[in-house]
Amino acid sequence: MKVHLQVDGSPEKVSPHAQEIADLGADGLFTFEGPHDTFFPLVVASGSTDLELMTNVAIAGPRSPIHLAHAAYDLQCYSRGRFRLGLGSQIKAHIERRYSARWDRPVARMAETVAAIKAIFAAWEGTEPLNFRGEFFTHTLMPPNFVPGPNPYGPPPVLVGALGPRMTTMAAETADGLLVMPFNSTRHFAERTIPAVRTGLERTGRDAGDFQIIAQVMVAVGRTEQQLAAAVEGVSGLIAFYGSTPAYVPVLDVEGWAELMPELNALSKTGGFARMRELITPEMVATLAVVGSPEECADQIHTRFAGRASEVCCYFPGYREAPADVADLVAALHRA
Repeated sequence: MKVHLQVDGSPEKVSPHAQEIADLGADGLFTFEGPHDTFFPLVVASGSTDLELMTNVAIAGPRSPIHLAHAAYDLQCYSRGRFRLGLGSQIKAHIERRYSARWDRPVARMAETVAAIKAIFAAWEGTEPLNFRGEFFTHTLMPPNFVPGPNPYGPPPVLVGALGPRMTTMAAETADGLLVMPFNSTRHFAERTIPAVRTGLERTGRDAGDFQIIAQVMVAVGRTEQQLAAAVEGVSGLIAFYGSTPAYVPVLDVEGWAELMPELNALSKTGGFARMRELITPEMVATLAVVGSPEECADQIHTRFAGRASEVCCYFPGYREAPADVADLVAALHRA
């Protein structure tokens, strides 16, 4: 199983951290659209290592498909064919209040974003003229002096991050791959995600072998009681944050914990973060994350994704993971 790790997006840290990730034996690195831009660090990382690169994710809603296409096409060139464009929709509050953009039918909008990007790529590759006319986007003008020409490494794959059945099905219909949300469980992946992927592939007659499923997981790893306690504490904080979001309630629902979301959501609006953490039980952490030694975590990841995913993005939220443990985790995932 290939392993991807998140690179620090701070300008002064990108290059040394990318090299550290390579030294740990990982296959690739990814950026997350948080406190730093999601594309710029990958420009630096593309020259620092030979690792695979991925946005995980770039928020699609506030961006035009032409902006996304240019960034992806150029990064594919800079990295000599090692880039994948991972897109995500975010939730309404962030789109409207953080990005000051319009929230409107996110599944349909994401589907059209993917289709528009692929139409732009096709025009640049010279396979067909640009004539994309959709409900949300129109791209019909591409004078020759704005065409970068065929990419020497081919257009980069377009991936979609999804959790709910409609977005997951749409990803299987239109994108090159699925980024499975890290807030997940063995049951949710098997009972909700995989059937939605199957539906999307069947609707379009696509072969499952042509569609990438990239797993993502929150990892609480350590070899001592003290290390594991700190790791579980950090992961629990992220689980509480995810669990407070209405869009993520399907994962809680399949495990019988749906009633927890309204309480977490209410606490998040009043600053009750300590109480939110108290509501996350050890059972929840073990179900929604993986916990244990590097080898135990690797076994749990393989069990959860049961041969459905050949790649995994590992997160170590809220605690300082030991590099040796991460290296052992990567090695264990490679062996299995």
